[in-house]
Amino acid sequence: MLINTDGLVRARGIRYATAARFAKPEPVAWDGVRDATRRGPACPQPPSALASVVGSSVDGLSFDEHCQVLSVTAPADAAGLPVMVWFHGGAYVTGSGESTKYDASLLASEGVVVVSVSYRLGVFGYLRDNLGLLDQLAALRWVRDTIAEFGGDPANVTAFGQSAGADSVYALMLTDTEDLFHRAILQSAPLGTRGPDRPAMAEALRELVSADASTPVDEVLAAQQAAIADVGPRFSQSGGMPFAPELGETGLAAAASRVELLVGHTADDGSPYVPGPEYWEMVTELIFAGPARQLAEDWTAAGGQAATYNFKWRAEGAPLGACHCMELPFVFDPDAWLGAGMLAGQKPDPDLARTMRGLWAGFARNGMDALPSRSLEFGG
Repeated sequence: MLINTDGLVRARGIRYATAARFAKPEPVAWDGVRDATRRGPACPQPPSALASVVGSSVDGLSFDEHCQVLSVTAPADAAGLPVMVWFHGGAYVTGSGESTKYDASLLASEGVVVVSVSYRLGVFGYLRDNLGLLDQLAALRWVRDTIAEFGGDPANVTAFGQSAGADSVYALMLTDTEDLFHRAILQSAPLGTRGPDRPAMAEALRELVSADASTPVDEVLAAQQAAIADVGPRFSQSGGMPFAPELGETGLAAAASRVELLVGHTADDGSPYVPGPEYWEMVTELIFAGPARQLAEDWTAAGGQAATYNFKWRAEGAPLGACHCMELPFVFDPDAWLGAGMLAGQKPDPDLARTMRGLWAGFARNGMDALPSRSLEFGG
């Protein structure tokens, strides 16, 4: 069953794949009618380390390892519209695409079909075999095969994500050999954590975590947290995000030839992760801003098209400035973010929010031609 209100169709909790623990995902197909009025489950997870900054992203959701679900938001009269596929952040250990914080109603009202994806996290998704990444690829295949039924154009798909979700899009660009998406928006991708020590750290995680198909979920999560606490200090460059897709030789040139790229960061992305403002700029530059600029340069050098952005808006009196996640209320429903510590009791600027949603949707529709500049700034 679909929900049709305010001229939009919403389908929640659609299962795109299934998998046993530590097994590769298998696509799910069905005949007949399924209930699509309720949000699907989130992957089992610990509390978010950024809860004081952004609030909880999993309030009201159930938890289940079988979390390969997605939700679709589309104009009721959609036909051949651009598709935007959202991958949530959370350091690959927390979050869910089913979160109310990613309500895409306002974005879909810009004339796009939005798909929000949930995938396996932490030990369940990234201890070995890139299972979470395989979940995401399965979701993109579902979009290719099914989205036309919701009025989306499978030949015009933009993958976009924030934080670990943006890192996911980066990994997907370099591993997709099926032309599953055609444009990409990377919001605050922590590409600086992809240091040379990541392979050794991944191996250390596998040595530390002992879990099989019968290990209770709470024991898996306890082992995960203990492993993170162990490897973080030992692998300083990558230890800030221990669980992530493992990438071999990158196919950047091939990806650049087929994907238009918009990549950027917030002005104070690093502020939630360090003890004082004197370190904000250094961490922001090392982990977020510098790698974003470098990726855009490499993309262009490889023959692709790339643009960058810097999000500078900050709430008056906000303790962490234009911090990590600050742009999210400007892309999704701002009311869902009210009360987040980063907003210091204020509402996002509605005019800037309309501008951002319009540019994001315009980029999904027409790529670089929709952008007023190859170097964008928002707020500040």
